[in-house]
Amino acid sequence: MTEVSIWLAFLAGIVSFLSPCVFPLVPAYLAQLTGTNISDNQINADRKLIISRSLGFIFGFTIIFLLLGLSSTFIGQAFLGNRQLFEQIGGIIIAVFGLQMMGVISIRMLLSEKKLAVKPKKTASFANSVLLGFLFGTGWSPCIGLVLSSILFMASQADTMWAGVFMLFIYSIGLGIPFLLVALLWSRSLNKVRALNKWLPTIQKVSGGIMVILGILLFTGQFAVISAYLNRISQSLPFTI
Repeated sequence: MTEVSIWLAFLAGIVSFLSPCVFPLVPAYLAQLTGTNISDNQINADRKLIISRSLGFIFGFTIIFLLLGLSSTFIGQAFLGNRQLFEQIGGIIIAVFGLQMMGVISIRMLLSEKKLAVKPKKTASFANSVLLGFLFGTGWSPCIGLVLSSILFMASQADTMWAGVFMLFIYSIGLGIPFLLVALLWSRSLNKVRALNKWLPTIQKVSGGIMVILGILLFTGQFAVISAYLNRISQSLPFTI
């Protein structure tokens, strides 16, 4: 695993957060996490409560993603003898996912949502926020599923099981940090970040294009070459990126 893979995992987390399936629903998540409602264009909850419940939510979906990383790396180790074929198949899959995100193709199977119903409660505890994050991680929508599946494939190619788990941990950080920051902003005024909604389709298409390029690089075997080259450059610098 190289620095390129780590940064890709982190950026994938941010992209997942900015997906149309997650970002516009943050106010609803916050209202349910804190057991409050939205009025006067803000979340009626104390900032400390928002922080603690958001951290519980992040902790919940991080557990799921780490378990997924563990299982995918275990499967990848089983196919280690056919690594090149596995990478080519994965490259095709990631490119297809990218085309789906760009809107170039539309595969109905990839559009089917997986959701787990969670009954809102009038009072929310830290344990409930962890549970909600856990359910979010197990029942993600198609938007986050396409990106997450690509990162899971990359984790399956890691040399060790813990390297794959670490990649999913970085992905969770990329998804969790903007969630926490936006939660704090949204708790004061929904209009502060609502203007970003109009850019979500563009972000989705650009991210899909990056996934197509990544898929092609994996299929041709150039991703490993480029990653190794960039890793050598970073190691020669007097500072780390």
